[in-house]
Amino acid sequence: MDIRNEVVAVLDEVLSLKGRASEFALDTPLLGAIPELDSMAVVSLITTLEEHFGFTVEDDEIDGSVFASLATLIDFVEGKLAD
Repeated sequence: MDIRNEVVAVLDEVLSLKGRASEFALDTPLLGAIPELDSMAVVSLITTLEEHFGFTVEDDEIDGSVFASLATLIDFVEGKLAD
């Protein structure tokens, strides 16, 4: 499983980026830098990641740092998969 590509695909789908997410580098900032990633999109993104990868995210596991960059989001998903 290529977690990076799957996370990028989920981001692209949830935010309707029409392929733009495939150009993101690991250090690409997300929250506050991508207009499509508002509070409602964060909820949708979390839900879609849960469904796609088969894990559950508790409220106290999430804060803005998870969405700081593509790398931090991938790290979060990898951590959840390792649990």
